[in-house]
Amino acid sequence: MKLTRLYKDQSSGGNGCPTVYLGESGELVIQGSIVDSATLAELENVLPGESAVRISADVVAGAMERYHGLRSEGQ
Repeated sequence: MKLTRLYKDQSSGGNGCPTVYLGESGELVIQGSIVDSATLAELENVLPGESAVRISADVVAGAMERYHGLRSEGQ
């Protein structure tokens, strides 16, 4: 799947995470630190092959701002 980077945590340095990508399918792909087992246990209905990552609300907000900008540009 081809990905477009929407937003990366500005405080995470030149590489790494968290980062939010937009897939060519229209789905979001999230790169982040995997949650610990206690946090994972708090999630509902985690299916085989699923996991969860941690990202800040600011990264989500930045990604959504970029996403809406791309949509208004017709991409």
